[in-house]
Amino acid sequence: MARPVVALLSDFGFRDHYVGAMKGVVLNICPEATLVDISHEIPAHDVLTAALELAAAYRYFPVGSVFLVVVDPGVGSDRRGVAADVGDYRFVAPDNGVLTAVLGEQPPRRVVELTERRYARPTVSRTFEGRDRFAPAAAWIAKGVQLSALGRPLRDYRVLDVPVPDLADDRVVGQVLRIDRFGNVVSNIDRKAFESVAQRGSIQIEVGPHVIGRLVETYTEIGDDEVCALFGGTEHLEFAASSSSAVDRLGVERGAAVVVRQE
Repeated sequence: MARPVVALLSDFGFRDHYVGAMKGVVLNICPEATLVDISHEIPAHDVLTAALELAAAYRYFPVGSVFLVVVDPGVGSDRRGVAADVGDYRFVAPDNGVLTAVLGEQPPRRVVELTERRYARPTVSRTFEGRDRFAPAAAWIAKGVQLSALGRPLRDYRVLDVPVPDLADDRVVGQVLRIDRFGNVVSNIDRKAFESVAQRGSIQIEVGPHVIGRLVETYTEIGDDEVCALFGGTEHLEFAASSSSAVDRLGVERGAAVVVRQE
């Protein structure tokens, strides 16, 4: 039988003990688990970025993997903890919308509120529920406990308002959703939306106040002084510079308009 996988995503970074403490809790309950870090460099409290990063990664994990997601600006408040089962994967997270993108792609079979205390640590810190509530729940799920044992069914889980592109006859209007560590500027316009306009003839691509000169297929095609458009690993339109930061050259932020229009 394959070892269970528990994948972690947080905004904790690696300077402090937080990630290590959560891993220790998981391994105490499920010592056979394989632990995988998706990222711990999510910007502090940035639930939307966490939701997008989780959606970009989860489908590449083995079937049966459990995802422990702790980006939790509401820690210690009355916000709920949840576990969700989408069939091939299970997720444990605060109920703050961080599962929005995943559950939009994979309608859940079951979502429960984490109310059963036996599947948490005996004392739950008001400032570190990732260690005391979420990590134990993920570990017990990896060990084979069914979601129904962790708490009562939940139907009104929180969903973020994730911006989607606006399609018209001659254009698609989206926006910058995230900026990666290389300075690439990633939009919410996927290839399908892009091609709905591009297949009708020549186009112009704009991000913020800038007109982008070329659409390329790889980063190596970008000239030294250029910012070009291309489709990245998530099949969304992004903007990149050659061995440098596109966001520094463009001066745009998340939410900046991205427009693909017929010329």
